[in-house]
Amino acid sequence: MAIQTPAAELAPRFSSPNANPVAWAEARQRLEEAEVYWLSTVRPDGRPHVTPLIAVWVDGALVFCTGADERKGKNLARNSHVVITTGCNTLHEGLDVVVEGDAVQVRNEGKLQLVADAYVSKYGEEWRFTVRDGALSEP
Repeated sequence: MAIQTPAAELAPRFSSPNANPVAWAEARQRLEEAEVYWLSTVRPDGRPHVTPLIAVWVDGALVFCTGADERKGKNLARNSHVVITTGCNTLHEGLDVVVEGDAVQVRNEGKLQLVADAYVSKYGEEWRFTVRDGALSEP
């Protein structure tokens, strides 16, 4: 379930003077258009795990995929809390977006087909998935 208007917060100590949080519409657009994201999950022993990944915006939510045997998949099976970040790697310009929430597994094959199509549309044929048994699979 997508959040319609999340609460935006800004740490003034680490921001430009007179900076204000951007409107959700601008943050959402950045989330939709970014190519690379950083996903933070929690390991079973409580240690953090961070990994880069690609993602797509579908039906009002940022969607990423993982396999059950991947570290992030194992972490999410035990703890759905996540942080996803994207932005730029420059000090004095750009917009960084940090979103905290819970990952929800999608099994609906109609919705998964939308996700599969969105990956191809955004990243090209290299990222074509097949929907099978309530999951995205490599062709």
